[in-house]
Amino acid sequence: MRVMVLVKATQDSEQGFSPSPDTMESMAAMGRFNDELRAAGILRMADGLHPSSAGKRVAFDGPDRHVIDGPFAQPNELVAGFWLWEVRDMDEAVAWVKRCPNPMPGPSEIEIRPLYEMSDIA
Repeated sequence: MRVMVLVKATQDSEQGFSPSPDTMESMAAMGRFNDELRAAGILRMADGLHPSSAGKRVAFDGPDRHVIDGPFAQPNELVAGFWLWEVRDMDEAVAWVKRCPNPMPGPSEIEIRPLYEMSDIA
C-alpha cells in the first residue's frame, strides 16, 4: 500500500526556514528518522516545501484559469512537507508516524492518505 504522509503547515513553518541550533537539531532528528524509514524499505520519497508565500495556485472554472499568488490563509490547512511510503497497511503507516519526531517547534499534525492503486479504479 502506498501512502502520502503530509506534514501540515503551522504559523512557524509559514515564516520560512531559519537555521538556529533548535532547528538544526530538529532537522538532524528528522534525518535519523528518514534513515530508519529507508533502512526498513518504506521510504520512497521525502521533501519539505517552501512557505506558501513562494507558491501560486491556479483556479479552474470551465475553460478559465486564474492565478492566485501566495501566501495562503489558514496554515493548518496547508502542507509543509511530505513523504511517500510503501507500507503493508494503514496500521503500519500510523505506527511509523507515531515514531516520528515532532516536525514543528510547537503543536503539529501529520496526515496519512492512501494513494489510489489501479485495483481501486478497476
